[in-house]
Amino acid sequence: MFEFNKKGAGEPSDQTPGPGPGPGRQPIAASPAQSRPAAAATPAPQAPTSSSTAAKRNTAVIGPSIQIDGNLRGAEDLYVEGEVSGTIHLESNSLTIGSQGKVKANVYAHTVFVDGSMEGDIYGAEQVIVRRNARVRGNITSPRVTLEDGASFKGSIEMDADAVKTAIGPTTTRVAAVAATPAQSSAPAASPAPRPAIAAAPAGVQNR
Repeated sequence: MFEFNKKGAGEPSDQTPGPGPGPGRQPIAASPAQSRPAAAATPAPQAPTSSSTAAKRNTAVIGPSIQIDGNLRGAEDLYVEGEVSGTIHLESNSLTIGSQGKVKANVYAHTVFVDGSMEGDIYGAEQVIVRRNARVRGNITSPRVTLEDGASFKGSIEMDADAVKTAIGPTTTRVAAVAATPAQSSAPAASPAPRPAIAAAPAGVQNR
């Protein structure tokens, strides 16, 4: 539609009415954009720090596919899952014969755990433990001997500490010695003695 003004009939108006609010209508106020809070950054999970960083005894392992014939000596704990024949000397360390281990030797160790097959005499300076699945044929000499229910054992047991010392000899203590740090003195360090002050020379007199 066209809107006519008073000056001339039939002439279209130069101005077109804007889309102003009609009667009875109120302009709608533009709502400000709502700002969404930024999601808090999730911290990356930290790797668990084990408090077990303390030094542990090293344990040597003889795997199931390894066979050893002869004398075996060492200064660390030993875990056997293979076959060993001869003699085992671990006077200050422990020997563990796993479920697949087969040992045909005389054993001299601090502590012996048997869970597999063992043929020979066992001398344990501290203790000998025969598990329920173990098969032992030989004599056991140790101050403390444990035979679990179900274990197969054929031989004699002598719980005599003196007999073990005679067979093994003196063993070293397994407790790690802690290095003693010298005590720090809490007394403050003595300050150097003050230097004597030089007397001021009277006017006109030069110090030589």
